[in-house]
Formats: sequence, C-alpha cells, structure tokens
Amino acid sequence: MPNSSSMAQFLLLAFSDRWELQLLHFWLFLGISLAALLGNGLILSAVACDQHLHTPRDFFLLHLSLTDLGCICTTVPKAMHNSLWGTTTISYTGCAAQAFFFLFFISVEFYLLTVMCYDRYVAICKPLHYGTLLGSRACAHMAAAAWASGFLNALLHTTNTFSLPLCQGNALGQFFCEIPHILKLSCSQSTIIELGLTVVSACLVFSCFIFIVFSYVQIFRAVLRIPSQQGRHKAFSTCLPHLAVVSLFISNGSFAYLKPPSISSPSLDLALSVLYSVVPPTLNPLIYSLRNHKLQDALRKMRTGCFSEASNCLFSAV
Repeated sequence: MPNSSSMAQFLLLAFSDRWELQLLHFWLFLGISLAALLGNGLILSAVACDQHLHTPRDFFLLHLSLTDLGCICTTVPKAMHNSLWGTTTISYTGCAAQAFFFLFFISVEFYLLTVMCYDRYVAICKPLHYGTLLGSRACAHMAAAAWASGFLNALLHTTNTFSLPLCQGNALGQFFCEIPHILKLSCSQSTIIELGLTVVSACLVFSCFIFIVFSYVQIFRAVLRIPSQQGRHKAFSTCLPHLAVVSLFISNGSFAYLKPPSISSPSLDLALSVLYSVVPPTLNPLIYSLRNHKLQDALRKMRTGCFSEASNCLFSAV
C-alpha cells in the first residue's frame, strides 16, 4: 500500500493515444499559450507604461493579467511536454508544486474579480466617493489581501492533501495535478481538517459570489436611473467586460465541479478542465480590450512606437 511519502510520480491523463493527435494537441497548446502570453504581456506593458492607465480599474487588470499568466505557465508547459514526448508522468514534487500554484493563481483571480466588481460598484453607484474609497493605498491593500488570501488557501489545501496516505494508485483523471483528483487517491475518508478547509473555502467563494451578484443588482439599478441613453451605454460598457469574464470563470468552474456524476466521463472532464484552466486566461485580455478605449489607444501607441523604432533602426543600418 503506497503512501504519499513513498510515491515517486503520478500519471496524468493523456489527450490521445495516437501520436498524430498528441502532436496536434502540442501545437494547439503552443498557440494558446503564445496567445495568452502575448495578450497578457501587452496589457501588463500598456498599464505599466501609460500614465492614462494608472487608474484603480487598470491597476487590478494588471494583477489579473499576472494571475492569467501564472495559470497558463502552471498547467500548459507540462501538458505540452507530455504530448510532444508521448509521456504521462509527473514527479511527486512537480505534482505538488503544480497543484499549489494552480490553486494559488485561480484563487487570487477569483478574489481579484470580486475586488474589480467593487471597483465598478463604487464607480457607478458612488462616483463622488470613488477617489476616497479607491485611493492608491486602498487599492494596494485590496490587491495584497487577494494575493495573501490565495497563497494561504493554496498552502493549507496543498499541505493537507499531500500529507494524506494515498493507496488508490497514482493515475489522475486530469491533464494536470489538481487537488480534487489527488484526494480521490486517498486511503482514508475525509478528515476533519480537510472538511474544515473545504467548508471555509466554500463559504468564502459563496460570499464572493453573493457580493458580486448584489453589486451588479445595485449597478443595474443605478444605470437604469441614468436619464440619457448615452450615459447608460457608457456605464454598461465599463461593466460588460468584467461581467463577461466573471460569467466565463464561474460558469466553467461550476459546471466542471458541480455537474451530475451521471454525465461524467474522462473525455468530458478533460474538455471541461481545458475550458476553465486554459481558455479564460487566453480570452480575458481580448475581452477587456474590446471596450476599453484607453487600453486600445495605449496598445496602438506601443505598436506605433515599435514600428517607428524598427524603421529608424533599419534606416540607420542602411
């Protein structure tokens, strides 16, 4: 009966047994990861370099891009390596690190989305107090609280999970190491510590969800009271990207974890895991840049500046 201390490696779920399809998955993941790196990297550069984007909304957007990059860099490289070389193994230490960092970044992202909802609530419902409630110090404290809460949540869950004895084999029904799938390999029933951590995390997630719903109810009520159609359109346009990202995040995660066992299958679980772990970090930059005209202008300036610099270098060389 192997336990967590004697197990050397885990087996991840392969996307396919055929080499051609494995190679296709490699190129697909490569394209997705490059798109995510490019999109989030551009947002990070634009927010950091453009003075017009030094606002609370863009400050939190910068942190959200960091978590998206973290999620992609945690799960995709190992999956690409396994698809390219036709392997399915991951070391025990690598699995623990992957589980920790994925839970860390995904937790921070959800907390940041909650804070960004508060930002939109204050901007629309209490615009006169926006500078007071969301000053630079308050934004820094909220961002630090999101990162610290995510770190503590990931640390407690990962430490507890990898301290349990594992005797149900070492095959994970997932293409990356995730705590719920590792717990299925445990010998014992749920411990008091595990149940306590699960209850606390569930209460925290539910509280954030209720806060988001309540905030958007107040936002929609305030927007509908705006007399001019142009004002209502402008207010809605500042909320739609965040609402789209939150909906994508919550719907994918909820269906993946709360779907009925009767419709569960390895292929469906694999597709859902890609949807909630890989797709949102790739689409978030696109969603946030569609209606953010200041961000579009900053990206346009960066592109023009790069082209001008390249042209100058070319003419200098000639």
